[in-house]
Amino acid sequence: MKPTVPLLVILGPTASGKTHLAVKVAAMIGGEIISADSRQVYRDMDIGTGKDLAEYESDGKKIPYHLIDIRDAGEQYNVNEFQRDFETVYKLVTGNGHVPVLCGGTGFYILSLLKGHAYASVPVSETLRTELENVPKESLLTRFESYDTAYQRIADTSTRKRLIRAIEISEFLTHHAGAETFTERQPYRYIVFGLNPAVEVRRERISRRLRTRLESGLIEEVKGLLARGLTAEQLIYYGLEYKWITLFLTGALQYEEMVTHLETEIHRFAKRQMTFFRKMEKDGIDIQWLDSERNADEQAQAITLKYQQFLHDN
Repeated sequence: MKPTVPLLVILGPTASGKTHLAVKVAAMIGGEIISADSRQVYRDMDIGTGKDLAEYESDGKKIPYHLIDIRDAGEQYNVNEFQRDFETVYKLVTGNGHVPVLCGGTGFYILSLLKGHAYASVPVSETLRTELENVPKESLLTRFESYDTAYQRIADTSTRKRLIRAIEISEFLTHHAGAETFTERQPYRYIVFGLNPAVEVRRERISRRLRTRLESGLIEEVKGLLARGLTAEQLIYYGLEYKWITLFLTGALQYEEMVTHLETEIHRFAKRQMTFFRKMEKDGIDIQWLDSERNADEQAQAITLKYQQFLHDN
């Protein structure tokens, strides 16, 4: 299948207001939202992942959403599964005559769709490239052959540039469990919009949101997952809220220590997300960053006009 209806992508770091904006846009253009969030796929992981399903409504109209609550907590999910699930949902949404609005902060998932296969979405590592810049080709080949991933069978190492890229991909796969089963897929046409509120605004939102979630039963949510039989190791695997609260519940941290560590880690996570989005731009993805001074209604109107113009021009 060659995808024909372009994706309307809305991305941004945590607490940037992506979902709120995507819902408004979907209501305006007749869209359905497809989540690109690696943790919202899990059932019963609601508060910690920010899965506010009541948010998928605009002016009393429910907006369809997809790829949320599709796996049991405790399972693992990778980019290859995401690509496959996305393809199924894309056909459903476009078959309904609706616009696929891809919304999320998992940049690796988003890039895997825009590049056509997940190997191409492995981010550039300027540090590694600098390290390898003057290494003899024979030594580069030796290093490449030392990796043990599925990519070794298909990598193109015919030039020095491609060999360094192959090492870059192999290094990434070695340190990202579950990411080695990539498959080739037809890339999707797309137009990408980004939200990037000022750092001080983002930090204040993150801190306020964390307090709200803790008061709304986040610790009880993690307790419930442990009581259902999920192991501490399984929850720690999911990171952020599930990691730090599990460490608190198992006695490894005091409450205040947990809150401090968690808040710091969420701020770092948001920074890493922005770093990935900037790398996407370096890899050739044009992200139209929205004016953070405009409200969500104005941003949604601007996106709608640009998407319609994109359809007209393409």
